[in-house]
Amino acid sequence: MADGDVKTGRAAGFSGGCLCGAVHYTSTADPSSVGQCHCIDCRKTSGTDHATNLLMPEDAFTLTGTLKFFDQPADSGNVVSRGFCPECGASILARNSGLAGRVLVRPSSLDDLEIAKPHLVVFSSRVPSWRPLDPETPAFANMPDRR
Repeated sequence: MADGDVKTGRAAGFSGGCLCGAVHYTSTADPSSVGQCHCIDCRKTSGTDHATNLLMPEDAFTLTGTLKFFDQPADSGNVVSRGFCPECGASILARNSGLAGRVLVRPSSLDDLEIAKPHLVVFSSRVPSWRPLDPETPAFANMPDRR
């Protein structure tokens, strides 16, 4: 929604930052997709049973402050670089080597969570029995093939 939301009149873009205020960001565009991932890596790095990620064009995203990154190979073979505030530890974003020119923003760092409603769920085969999923949101047992 590069021009914002016609129904609500909300302008495109969003902002957010870390818990201590050392890192802040703005985006001039809305996410192209919002995914909820239940893979083991996302679970372990989020502090809950999944991670939600807003997929963004990196050139619409401006960050102030410094992030520390942790790089880990994913099941796909791509390297995921997770960025967090080195002061307070808040998770801010991730970059995936298979998604050049894009960044994955963590909604826990958003100023307004309304933009973070998931469009899809991946690795639904790993969802715990106690986690209800929205039956209206498409779910994939694993990561869908992007070809």
